[in-house]
Amino acid sequence: MTETQTEIPKGSYAAGERVKLPAGAEPPFTVFINGIEQPKGSYRIEGGEIHFGRPIVKEKVGMSRWLAMYLGLFGTYRKNETIDLQFSRGGKVDLRSDLPVIPYAEGEAP
Repeated sequence: MTETQTEIPKGSYAAGERVKLPAGAEPPFTVFINGIEQPKGSYRIEGGEIHFGRPIVKEKVGMSRWLAMYLGLFGTYRKNETIDLQFSRGGKVDLRSDLPVIPYAEGEAP
């Protein structure tokens, strides 16, 4: 499997490969996926966005699954990646968790 290929397990989907930087975010940037710091070459900062070399995988949650979780019948154990970012803003260190993934354009998904 190459760097741009990611296994998409059943119940999950490729959400996109980019997230927008928070307003006023300045270097140094530390990027985390599911709490694991990512090496510098696995992403790039360009045009106010973080671009990853692979899709970010999110969980599909339909109405029946959401209702069952809400009622406490069961939880969820599907792959659902979260993007966190540590950065500088106004001379202070800041952290944003679970940044929204910019969805693929129509027909662009892998």
